[in-house]
Amino acid sequence: MTVRRKYQTGIVKRPAVAVAAIVALALLAARPPCALAVKIADITRIGGQQTNILTGLGLVYGLKGTGDGGEFSAAINPLREMLSKFNDPVTVKELSTASNVAVVALLATVPANGVHAGDHLDVNVMSLGAATSLKGGRLFVSPMRTALPNSSPLALAEGPLTIEDPSTPTGGVIRASAGGAVMEIELQAPVIDSTGRFALILDEPSANWTTASTIANIINDSESDSGQTLAVAVSATEIQVTIPKNERVHPDSFISRIQRLPVPMLPTEARVQIDTKTNTIIITGDVEISPVVITHKGLSISTINPAPLATPQNPVVTTHDVVSVGTGGSDGGNLQDLISAMEMLKVSAEDRVEIISELYKTGKLHAKLIME
Repeated sequence: MTVRRKYQTGIVKRPAVAVAAIVALALLAARPPCALAVKIADITRIGGQQTNILTGLGLVYGLKGTGDGGEFSAAINPLREMLSKFNDPVTVKELSTASNVAVVALLATVPANGVHAGDHLDVNVMSLGAATSLKGGRLFVSPMRTALPNSSPLALAEGPLTIEDPSTPTGGVIRASAGGAVMEIELQAPVIDSTGRFALILDEPSANWTTASTIANIINDSESDSGQTLAVAVSATEIQVTIPKNERVHPDSFISRIQRLPVPMLPTEARVQIDTKTNTIIITGDVEISPVVITHKGLSISTINPAPLATPQNPVVTTHDVVSVGTGGSDGGNLQDLISAMEMLKVSAEDRVEIISELYKTGKLHAKLIME
């Protein structure tokens, strides 16, 4: 890549006058992909391994006058029903002054690798009623279930609350180390079916037919001694793998061997993802741009002709107004070249985002643009 800079020299004697500057791009041709490799385990997960959500309704007690109170039926009625289970029937009127307790929603996430009976999970807690703060409260023993209808309790939650965000004192967390949700049963994902097969699910943005087919071929080549086609790409996101019969009793070695196989880094989907709050730009794949000329308003240039000699009191300044990135071709190039040019011209992060957005609108940016 050749970068040429055109500039003016002079002495700054007054505030610089804003003028338009032109970024002329004769863009680079596509570069060859890197020969690096990742492991199959880095871009896939085994089918059946997924997180699960446990939910529940609980009662936080020990609050210092900041709990539910008044005739707030959405919170008081569940509280009354809960107490009635402990042979302690009360009326709504009696609960109207119960400002030391609060009805809360509970949520815990079961990791994708599953859990065993006795394992502890963090529990997120959020007030459902009129409580103004859960600080100093403790959750009464509460059952937690999956979202499936009529599901049995899978865990019991209990423990002191920690308020993580002082600006939102009506929500908190019960750490696993302080109690949390204790699993009552084993919850392991079945990964191997009755025929001895398991699925490899590709993660985004690696999910495409090219990557799926490549992984299947790599597995078959590595296990060619079996004399079978063990792996088949059944979709752009899934590869079905059959475990050899002689390894099905103890499949761990085979699965580990497959997950450690290297996969060459293939060209990924051309995508530009922008966080509009932080102006963070993330580029994946080879994002190409058609030849284009951009006029940018944000540069300032001051000149004096003829240029005087520099002195310590009046130094000569050099200000760039044009950065040309050229290859001699006319087929376009990639977004990284444009961003590099904008960095040389000191284009602000906000303006970079605006320029990229306009390129996409005019059809010059050949990639999927995601603005968040």
